[in-house]
Amino acid sequence: MSATVFLITPPFTQLNTPYPATVYLKGFLNTKNITSFQSDLGIEVTLELFSKQGLQRLFTQVNDHTAESSENTSRIIALQDDYINTIDGVILFLQGKDPTLAHQIVKRGFLPEASRFAQLDDLQYAFGSMGTQDKAKHLATMYLEDLSDLITECVDAHFGFSRYAERLGRSANSFDELYAALHKEYTYIDRILLKILAQRMEEIKPKLVALSVPFPGNLYSAFRIGQWVKKNYPDVKVAMGGGFPNTELRSLSDARVFEFLDFIILDDGEAPLENLVKHIDGELPAEELKRTFILRDGVVSYINNKACADYKQGQVGTPDYSDLLLDKYISAIEVVNPMHSLWSDGRWNKLTMAHGCYWGKCTFCDISLDYIRLYEPIAAQLLCDRIEELIAQTGQTGFHFVDEAAPPALMRALALEIIRRKITLSWWTNIRFEKSFTRDLCLLLKASGCIAVSGGLEVAADRLLELIQKGITVAQVARVNKHFTEAGIMVHAYLMYGFPTQTAQETIDSLEMVRQMFQSGILQSAFWHQFAMTAHSPVGLAPEKFGVKKETEAIGSFANNDIVHLDPTGADHDTFSLGLKKSLLNYMHGACFDYPLQKWFDVKVPKTTVQPDYISGILSEEEYATWNPNAKIVWLGKPPKTDIVTKSKKGSTWELASLTFTGKQETLNIKVDKPQGTWLAKMLQRLTVENAKTYTAAEVKESYEAAGLEDFELFWDNKPVNGLYKVGLLRL
Repeated sequence: MSATVFLITPPFTQLNTPYPATVYLKGFLNTKNITSFQSDLGIEVTLELFSKQGLQRLFTQVNDHTAESSENTSRIIALQDDYINTIDGVILFLQGKDPTLAHQIVKRGFLPEASRFAQLDDLQYAFGSMGTQDKAKHLATMYLEDLSDLITECVDAHFGFSRYAERLGRSANSFDELYAALHKEYTYIDRILLKILAQRMEEIKPKLVALSVPFPGNLYSAFRIGQWVKKNYPDVKVAMGGGFPNTELRSLSDARVFEFLDFIILDDGEAPLENLVKHIDGELPAEELKRTFILRDGVVSYINNKACADYKQGQVGTPDYSDLLLDKYISAIEVVNPMHSLWSDGRWNKLTMAHGCYWGKCTFCDISLDYIRLYEPIAAQLLCDRIEELIAQTGQTGFHFVDEAAPPALMRALALEIIRRKITLSWWTNIRFEKSFTRDLCLLLKASGCIAVSGGLEVAADRLLELIQKGITVAQVARVNKHFTEAGIMVHAYLMYGFPTQTAQETIDSLEMVRQMFQSGILQSAFWHQFAMTAHSPVGLAPEKFGVKKETEAIGSFANNDIVHLDPTGADHDTFSLGLKKSLLNYMHGACFDYPLQKWFDVKVPKTTVQPDYISGILSEEEYATWNPNAKIVWLGKPPKTDIVTKSKKGSTWELASLTFTGKQETLNIKVDKPQGTWLAKMLQRLTVENAKTYTAAEVKESYEAAGLEDFELFWDNKPVNGLYKVGLLRL
């Protein structure tokens, strides 16, 4: 099982699915015939910890070291035998290997319960009488969270299922605190991690350990791994890359970092990693490394061989999930909300439709960095090739496209290609709420397997959306969300508060907009983030343009991304945090829509200036599709059954074409004049998605008129033909 490169995701990221960075890199290394092995040590540590033997060791540790404990911890310790005897069954259930255990779990009394169960929602309300599996997943998740609380209080204060030692990594301008923590004795979690690592290193015998660090919560473990490898395998080189270094370590100067690592790579990892392997093999001098930090003569040096080009997205290969324990990931349901649970429930293959962001203007975003700035879409045919390869490799048909913002035109092309190839899958992605998402495009996406989208509504106030340069308005978002929701696609919104110059009034009005969207049923899930000024965003680069000031210009020797700033004209944003989150949690549960907004806050807030029917008024407005000769016309339905019927009135008779369309959920019948009906039935055969040619509206009109028919727009844009979208006639 030896390999040149050992790709590692350090603990902890997600329990339900692998983070995709190492999967992407392994796929690329395959194209270069560089052998590699990958491990998600987060899931491996979790499975070691949450097992019968793991809990026996944990409770031994707790019992030996707990002098004083909280009432909650005392309860868990008293019930330790119940935890030890149920843990293996619970993990098997959450892995999908013992679904019948759900019946035991939902009856209550089977699992021991501590403080997390006091926060339970009304399970009958949340899941109904039939949602046994999801109800059991939610209860089992609370059970694991109780054990997590025990670990945090008694064994390892850094512990968190997806955020291990996150505080040490977040905004760590100085390396001092992290450096000190790394020179303390191993924690309980460290010992489990390093035991697994030792076994893997012995089996793999790599030349290079490559650590992917997407978030602050992976950073401490990454350095622990690097420290252990350098001590025990001094000839093996250690490199770090990923989202955290890409954003936080671009101005690194602290030489102590290289006591634990040999290299730090920035941005797209393919070309830099290939060069690094060649350098380690003696084929390439250090001067030819790409976007790589090294230590030279005790000084941190950044080397970027610009003559070495990055690979195009069509050249990087198909992501490769081999080596990962795909059948052992754990599905959890933390929040009782179908859209919200997608992040923690189910195994998702990860793919990217396009590198970077096609919009690239949002002023809070790090749009100056290459991973966002350089936009490069992947052809729909190649994406579908990769989808089919991954389904064959993993046996999973769920896909999460992890784009910054998936481009609508590419989503349309991908959906058509999926339908054309008859691939069965479920997929979701991140989008911008832009007007391109028409009713018909949303219906197409649904037909291809799209189940959900998430997107940035940010501050639901038009003045601030313009300042953000989001390119959307609240009214536009409402219409787009209506299109998605009516197509059967769930919608999640990222929300922001505390943007520069945001007033208390705008914060409350934004909350009211969000409340109305939930109440109207066009938003299923959301999350509030407080604005953070980052060094590489337009706000961070030119704060004076946004009416704010940097509190300090000093750049840390370690991480440098979040900037402390003063907002002299804005509200006291911290005071809104709890109220915004409390109200949102209720709205996601379909509750408290009639609760006055003031009641959510401990401080006095202004009354909203938004009319109570603002969103419903927008949604009730008739939407008129303007004639677009370049629109693509696609038929997704089956051929209609055509009958010729004779009508008579006042002594006159004439023939009509009766077309019956059989859809999956309904049957639709329309009657039109015989010549038009005959033409329509033939035209639908040409418009079917299986045909290589896609017709434009202008070409459809041309065909209509070539058949000697008149008044195309009158026929095409009015009843009954304009209702055929219900059975698959779409204008895209």
